[in-house]
This record gives sequence, structure tokens and C-alpha cells, in this order.
Amino acid sequence: MTDGRDRQRSKLYAWEERFVAPHDASSITFAQAQGMVDAIWAEMGLRFPPMVERLPGQARAILADANRLSIRLANTSPSWWLLHELAHAMTSTHDGGSDGHGPKFVGLYAQLLTRYLRIPTDALLQSLDSAGIGIDPQSEPIFVDASAEARASPRSAREESGSDPGLERPWELRC
Repeated sequence: MTDGRDRQRSKLYAWEERFVAPHDASSITFAQAQGMVDAIWAEMGLRFPPMVERLPGQARAILADANRLSIRLANTSPSWWLLHELAHAMTSTHDGGSDGHGPKFVGLYAQLLTRYLRIPTDALLQSLDSAGIGIDPQSEPIFVDASAEARASPRSAREESGSDPGLERPWELRC
């Protein structure tokens, strides 16, 4: 959790424009978003995905936002924004606690970018380091407790069987 200040926010947004946006020019519609959230959430071995809601029409200062319970999007959004907001949902609690754009958020976001946009991990980590952005590469969703981790999830079952979860995915994030 953060101390109330989101120290990496500006650096991360600038990094996304320089590094992430050029890797993916696709967009998603609001109508597609809930299905993608549900599928990614399940593929990460999680239950009870956040609900996708429309960003209010009068919203001018934000383009999207998320917490553990909801992801708010505009009618059309760049695909990578959905991954950004999913990382927020995974690093937030139901009562409003959040890592902001801290190392846990960046770690999960990096995992999602590698998995769904197929950005090479080495290049991604090097670019984050060059931008001075802290990352916890071992990040896991903050609301997963030890008892939940002990139960075999679909993700861990695939990993134990030696199969690559990236190769079993029947769909791509790109639209």
C-alpha cells in the first residue's frame, strides 16, 4: 500500500506513451470489455472479477479508473488501458486500499503486458529501469490470502503440468 502519495504516476504515464502505446494500436469497445475482464481474471486464477462500468460522460480529468470492485471505461479505449486498469483492480482492496502506481501495480501490469500484448520481458524490464520506475516482478494480487494460494487454481494446475498458459489461450486481447 502507498503512503498516500503516488510517486510513480507521472513517470509511469510518460513511459506508457513512449513504450506501451507503440506496441499496441488496437482498441476495445465498452461492450467487449466485460468479457475480456472476465477471461483475463479467470486465466490469472482469480474469482469474482470487477464489473465494467461506463465512465461518466462528464469525466474530463480521467480516461479510465479501477478499484477491486469496478473498472470504469469510456465507449472506446486503447486495449492496453484495460490491462492498466486490471492491474489496478488486482492491487486494490474492496475497502479502497491501493498500491497506486507503485511497485506491486507495475509488477502485475508488466505481467499482463507480457502475457497479453506479448511484449518481451527483457525489453519491458529494461525500459522500466531506464525510466526509473520501481517494480516488484513477483507481484501477486493483494487480496489473495494464503488459504486461497494453497488451493490449486486453473493457472497453477497448468504451470504444474508443464504447459505454457500463453499457448493455451483461445483468444487474443487485440480486437
